[in-house]
Amino acid sequence: MNGLRRFLVVIEQDEDGVYVATAPSLRGCHTQAKTIEELMPRIREAIELCLEVEGLDEPPMHFVGVQQVEIAA
Repeated sequence: MNGLRRFLVVIEQDEDGVYVATAPSLRGCHTQAKTIEELMPRIREAIELCLEVEGLDEPPMHFVGVQQVEIAA
């Protein structure tokens, strides 16, 4: 094993144009930035910090997918 782990990252953009990245398999792991170029190193750092805090006691959640839901407004 090469020691690398892969994490799916969901990237969204809020109403102010700020990019928000979330690693769904790690509880509470997210960050934000004004550009994608700024965002990617930040989410890598956030993932590393979440892994440090989470430790090996609890395995990460398994990301299943994204679905769109429509609700009458």
